[in-house]
Amino acid sequence: MHSRALFVAAALAAASPSFAAGPMGAEWAIAIHGGAGVISRTGISAEDDKAIRAALAEALDAGAQILKSGGSSTDAVVAAVSRLETSPWFNAGIGAVLTSAGTVELDAAIMDGASQGAGAVTGVTTTLSPIALARTLMDKGPHVFLAGPATDAYARTHQLTQVPNSHFVTERRLKQLQDLRQRNQGASLSLPAELRMGTVGAVARDVNGNLAAGTSTGGLTGKSPGRVGDAPVIGAGTLADNRCLALSATGSGEMFIRARVASQICDRSRFGGQPLQQAADEVLAEVKAMGGDGGVILLPPKGEPLFAFNSAGMYRGRASGSGLHEIKVYGDE
Repeated sequence: MHSRALFVAAALAAASPSFAAGPMGAEWAIAIHGGAGVISRTGISAEDDKAIRAALAEALDAGAQILKSGGSSTDAVVAAVSRLETSPWFNAGIGAVLTSAGTVELDAAIMDGASQGAGAVTGVTTTLSPIALARTLMDKGPHVFLAGPATDAYARTHQLTQVPNSHFVTERRLKQLQDLRQRNQGASLSLPAELRMGTVGAVARDVNGNLAAGTSTGGLTGKSPGRVGDAPVIGAGTLADNRCLALSATGSGEMFIRARVASQICDRSRFGGQPLQQAADEVLAEVKAMGGDGGVILLPPKGEPLFAFNSAGMYRGRASGSGLHEIKVYGDE
């Protein structure tokens, strides 16, 4: 090969994006969330507070145990999020909010920071674990994003557990929808603040330094059937990239999409040199200016997991190989 050709080849290789694995022997870490919003000490009984913290701790420990034993960040995210999907305390899976038609429509997404592989689903109605469905789509393809009846059909093709839509419905969510109807409120964007929030998610870094992020949600109480929020949108509510972060968001989905929350935080850090905490705080301030509330959990390629939110509280937890292990609920913790 001529020297000029060698030079051009080398230049192209240098300019190509690299999604290489992280450093061997990295410190594992994980963070989870169970939604953000109007979460106050006066609004949650001591008994419920204890039960919510226990559910968060169970999910956090499920993911942490995988990481401690050398498992992958993606496996840890699925383990944590799937536990949250089975808890009636959170707006995902069992206990998800109801649409204006009185049904449950679930969304989820997952992303691998090393390969940039991703899977996203929306409008899931009968698949027990939307995050497991998103993981299957990421691993087996051929597409990245599926919507509507195609999601459950794909799940059946891959032998994922199916349940009646009623399996996800709880009395608490039925009452929320009834209360909303009695107020004669419109759908989604005109909801009172206490009904607008709710999503679950996890971010993780394994001992190989690879990042992953996953998010799962039922969306908004009284939402229009077919509505899609930010959770399944890669770059809005979910993102993992070994070069900058793993992130899962919760909050006012329409505003999080418009602000490109996950991608903007990543870009501010990767290209603008901002510390991740500063980038997250400033982007959430933009969301607030749009009229949106919510928060993010984020994990850098090195260091401890971070939280940022502009609401009264966020169900959250984090753990790491350094011995960090905490569960928090209110904004003043």
